Amino acid sequence: MQVILAKPRGFCAGVVRAIEIVERAIDLYGAPVYVRHEIVHNRHVVNKLQRKGAIFVEELDEIPDGARTVFSAHGVSRSVEQEAAARGLPVLDATCPLVTKVHIQGRRYASQGRQIILIGHAGHAEVEGTVGQVGVPVHIVSSEADVAALPMADDAPLAYITQTTLSVDDTRGIIAALEARFTNLAGPDVTEICYATQNRQTAVRDLCRVADLLLVVGAENSSNSNRLREIGVDEGLPSYLVADGDAIDPAWFDGVEAVGLTAGASAPDELVDSVIAALRRLGPVTVSQLDGIEEKVEFSLPSELRHAKTQAQGMRTAARATAA
Repeated sequence: MQVILAKPRGFCAGVVRAIEIVERAIDLYGAPVYVRHEIVHNRHVVNKLQRKGAIFVEELDEIPDGARTVFSAHGVSRSVEQEAAARGLPVLDATCPLVTKVHIQGRRYASQGRQIILIGHAGHAEVEGTVGQVGVPVHIVSSEADVAALPMADDAPLAYITQTTLSVDDTRGIIAALEARFTNLAGPDVTEICYATQNRQTAVRDLCRVADLLLVVGAENSSNSNRLREIGVDEGLPSYLVADGDAIDPAWFDGVEAVGLTAGASAPDELVDSVIAALRRLGPVTVSQLDGIEEKVEFSLPSELRHAKTQAQGMRTAARATAA
């Protein structure tokens, strides 16, 4: 069997930053560190951080007074920020900078007197956070039918923003429907939509041209992972979302010669490796990787962790010099 890996796949810069914030907070302040909501949507990542000393909660009232607190990569509403401040909780904000950018866009459009339309999935943690950040009522749409049902006049001043786990391809039809209906509409340039989501979807479409079956490593509650699997289905391939190698069903691979393998933005490489190992238990496997975009995006840590990291590096350098 031939296993063909997508490029890019797996962790994006926002996920890397969020996980590092939790890990460095534990190293710096000691366990436990409390995290509101799953830091990213992957149970393997969450379990690993729990073993290191992170405690995950859904609401701030589950966090003891004075406990170090981290907001997840999905972002939180202003009311959550205000509650944390009122309680004096020391907070590290792991919100993805691209999600924060959407919050800023929404507030800017609202300050112009525009009603806000959010293209996204109701109930998703990021969407709930964004709705609570904009400061005005937000209309959520996830389909062209939702656009047709919006209650505003066709000449009302409006603006749209998008959930970051949706790509240009995901939003294109909805944006076209908005532009066709409303005459006074503003919105971000397509280049401002999350690079990681678009890159992973483009890589999967390329993968589907050379594979007989698609495997997507990711969690069931991961929006971007589910979308990667849906793309495989749209391209006509049997497509499966798997948490790790244990989820592999040997019956899927009867007559399959080439398996396309990718991972959602919150799935670590070790889970991809576990899938390859499971496939190898079925028979001989060769592994190759498609050419694709080389992602070099990095997001900086919060200042207090950056300074602590610099200080720790300086101490280690001084200790080595003394020992020498």
